[in-house]
Amino acid sequence: MPLTEIQARNSKPRERAYKMADGEGLFLFVQPNGSKLWRMKYRFAGKEKLLSFGAYPDLGIAAARAKRTAAKALLAEGKDPTKSKGEVISQEGATFFDVAKRWHENRKSALNAAHAERVWSRMERDVFPAIGEKLVHEITAPDVLAMIRKIEARGALDISRRAKQGVGQVFQFAIACGLASNDPTTHLRGALKPRPRVKHMSRLPLSELPAFIEKLHAYQEDGERRSSITRDAVLFALLTWVRTKELRFAAKSEFEDLGGKSPVWRIPAERMKMGREHLVPLSQHATHIAKSMIAAAPGEFLFPGNGPNKPLSENTMIYALYRLGYHSRQTVHGFRGLASTWANEQLVEFGKPPMWIRKYHEDWVELQLAHSEKNDVRGAYNAAEYLAPRRRMMQDWADYLSGGKVIDIKKAGKRAA
Repeated sequence: MPLTEIQARNSKPRERAYKMADGEGLFLFVQPNGSKLWRMKYRFAGKEKLLSFGAYPDLGIAAARAKRTAAKALLAEGKDPTKSKGEVISQEGATFFDVAKRWHENRKSALNAAHAERVWSRMERDVFPAIGEKLVHEITAPDVLAMIRKIEARGALDISRRAKQGVGQVFQFAIACGLASNDPTTHLRGALKPRPRVKHMSRLPLSELPAFIEKLHAYQEDGERRSSITRDAVLFALLTWVRTKELRFAAKSEFEDLGGKSPVWRIPAERMKMGREHLVPLSQHATHIAKSMIAAAPGEFLFPGNGPNKPLSENTMIYALYRLGYHSRQTVHGFRGLASTWANEQLVEFGKPPMWIRKYHEDWVELQLAHSEKNDVRGAYNAAEYLAPRRRMMQDWADYLSGGKVIDIKKAGKRAA
């Protein structure tokens, strides 16, 4: 006997999940937590398989049966409904999860595999539990906002914005496919909690760099060897734009082709804030320091600390800046902002009448700084992409610093006897 509306509505959760059959493989799966999910059992290529349609009552009996009919039509054509699930969706029965799956499949070939996985994981963690089983054309702005509020409650304000952006992209896809008529995220402008004001790290004007590095070359602490390691570590941070933690734990084994034309520092994903491997093209100046340190420094770390196989201590470089008189004026992390300012201000002339364009594409700068993805394009990069133009940019940066004899390559990497 087919399932009735009263039976479906009045079904109660039990200690164990159970099925309520509707016929032709379709059944309502009632879980102990009270959720009721439409499922369809079928056989394909001699194997028993299971198809998921959505949740009751968001997906009513009539809509679930329409999906069953569409699935059986695919089987009659020799197609597996699970692999052709997009063809099962109808305007009357498309859940947000159904549409999101089609949206993701449609775009993931153009994305870096790791980024595509992060996007989908974010959907699974934060979005689908809230609105995944709702019919896409019935989801409202308050529904989306309620989902976002849960993310905000744990303090993940950046994640909440990415979730909103992802939901909006799914709705734009749904509108294009005729499965929705509007995007509820467009009504949320001003409703999200603002990000905390960014505290920018202290940094000098570019004009003061020559004087800073002259002082750095003269820096002294307990012993010439320790002074030399600290000097080179600070200079290496300035030349490579990396974060302090990334530099402190730099291992000799991470450096490649130092004697060739394409020297690079390959930082593993587990040490990166963005969670993916980062390639740092090295200028001639940075390469000289790396080669010198590898030849002279004991143990596995490029910049060793006190004791065998210990990295440079967390405060060594910042305390050096304090001793040089730059307390509250320059931080090691601030080198990144200083370099970014320089890169973004470089222009080149083209055309007639003379016009000006950026010398370094903003994506090169963002990738060199290893910033987390700001949008789908930034997050799609393969780590090796733009390595050649970034190498030129980094050499230009080193040449800029050394133009006024700011960096004396003969001093850089020099070890005490």
